[in-house]
Amino acid sequence: MILITGVTASGKAKLAFDLASEIDAEIISVDSMKVYRRMDIGTAKPPIKTREKVRYHLIDIVEPSESFSLGRFLELANEAIEDIKSRGKTVIAVGGTSLYIKALLYGLFDGPASDEKTREQLRQQAETHGLEKLYHKLEKIDPDAAERIHPNDEKRVIRALEVYQLTGKPISTFQKQWPRLQNTKQDMLHKFKIIVLRRQKQIESRRINSRVKKMIDDGLVDEVKSLLAEDESLSKQARSAIGYAEIIDYLEGKTTLEDAAELIKKNTRHLAKHQRTWFKTFPVINWLDIEEYELPEHILARVKEIL
Repeated sequence: MILITGVTASGKAKLAFDLASEIDAEIISVDSMKVYRRMDIGTAKPPIKTREKVRYHLIDIVEPSESFSLGRFLELANEAIEDIKSRGKTVIAVGGTSLYIKALLYGLFDGPASDEKTREQLRQQAETHGLEKLYHKLEKIDPDAAERIHPNDEKRVIRALEVYQLTGKPISTFQKQWPRLQNTKQDMLHKFKIIVLRRQKQIESRRINSRVKKMIDDGLVDEVKSLLAEDESLSKQARSAIGYAEIIDYLEGKTTLEDAAELIKKNTRHLAKHQRTWFKTFPVINWLDIEEYELPEHILARVKEIL
């Protein structure tokens, strides 16, 4: 079982596809936004033709109007793992959603159950005073959690504050009940061979900028327009996704398209920074340092050597 991860736009999806094609494997997506149907361009979802060549799991499984929980992800991921293995295939998990990766490796942590009344109060505060104010509150009471949560991730900001209000303890103290990631693989639920793609920071930034430009050119604005026109409103989880939140602001007249694109780049770089920091806490892993113009077939050959 192989886990391929790395910061956003690092090339992990291409590598996973190439490897799966080579060794007759199936791919499990470890991404909190690729689960949504019709959210294709902004999530950099593998195109249909790619998914016809290699079987993918946990892509296009819920409507954009629905919420999607960490527990549901883990349930479906475990089912997919058993299904793939039962057919004698190799499992390749690929993605960069840190909380999903952590759950896939170690399971769920024992935190308090959600309280809808508390959660709704926090949602109202976010709507009235802005999510930024709630995020600053989180930074004060739980800087560890704030370091890992993107300021625009309303669902996770609210969940962290909800846990604090219910228990008087930061959510990070509950998350530390997970086995420490710098330990060995012994505590893993599934024994993954972990490969982390790494490029120089300035190269990653150029790749992020290029990806955002391509998304705009490929029709991200029209995709968001189409989603907003659907009968069922986008869930707050879907609306907060990087790339979608900024374009929604543009469509609502709050900013220009140029400024929205720049903000997508900025927020994506911020996400990449969090990912880089988090990957350093992983257990026994295989770093794969990639040159800017290294050919995909060469990257694949190096991965096969590791495996």
